Amino acid sequence: MPELDSTAVTAAARALRDAESVLFITGAGISAESGLPTYRGIGGLYDRETTEEGVPIEVALSGDMLRQDPALCWKYIAQIERACRGARPNRGHEMLAAIERDKPRCCVLTQNVDGFHRAAGSRNVIEIHGDIHDLVCLGCGARERVQDYATLEIPPRCGSCAALIRPEVVLFGEMLPDNAVGALRGELERGFDVVFSIGTTSVFPYIAEPVLATRARGGITIEINPGWSEVTDLVDIRLQAGAVAALERVVADR
Repeated sequence: MPELDSTAVTAAARALRDAESVLFITGAGISAESGLPTYRGIGGLYDRETTEEGVPIEVALSGDMLRQDPALCWKYIAQIERACRGARPNRGHEMLAAIERDKPRCCVLTQNVDGFHRAAGSRNVIEIHGDIHDLVCLGCGARERVQDYATLEIPPRCGSCAALIRPEVVLFGEMLPDNAVGALRGELERGFDVVFSIGTTSVFPYIAEPVLATRARGGITIEINPGWSEVTDLVDIRLQAGAVAALERVVADR
C-alpha cells in the first residue's frame, strides 16, 4: 500500500478542524481492523460465488429465503454473528466518537451491523442496515437484545408464541427501515460541511448519495479506503489507507 500523501492528510485535517458539521459514512473496512472479515474480496464472508447449498449468498441472506427456508437463511446470519463474536470496537471507532464530542454536529451513517460505533461511544448513529444483536419475534413482536447467538437454537423460535425470530437487520431484497431513512433524510436536508467515506465500496446509492449531495452544495468530501470505490473519482481528497492509520494521521494533524 502506498504511503499516505502528506498533502492530502493536511488538507483532510484542516477540513475536519474547520468543520462545524461532519458526516462519517462507514463500511466493513473500519471494522476489519477489529478482526472482522469484510464481505467481499480475499478472505471475505461472501467471496465464494455460491454457498454450500448452491445458491448465491445474496439469495441465502434474503427476506424471501427467511420466509421459504428459515434454517438456511439463519445459517448465514449466524455466520455473520460468529465473525463479530468476541470482537471489540477499535481505535477508528473510538476516534469518531471523540470527534463527535468536539463538534457542534456530527453523525455516523454506518452499513455495519456489529454495533461497534455505539459501543465505542458514538451517539448520533444511523445504523442503516440495523444491528445483528437486536432480535424481534415475527409473531408477537417481542424484542430482545442479545450479546451473541451462542445459546440460540438456529433458527430461533419465540418462547412465548413459538413464531420465528429474526434479527433486526436488512436482508437482501428488503426495504430499509423507515426510521433510519427518515433520520438520514433529515440530516442530509441540513447538510454537512465535510463528509468522510471510510472503508466502503459505496455500491448502494444511499451510501454514495451523501458524498454527491455534499459536494454539490460546496462541502468537502474525503475518502479513506485502501482500494477503489464508486466515489473514489468524485471526492475532493483521497487517503489510500486503512481506516485507523488514516484517521490517526488526520486527527494528529488537525
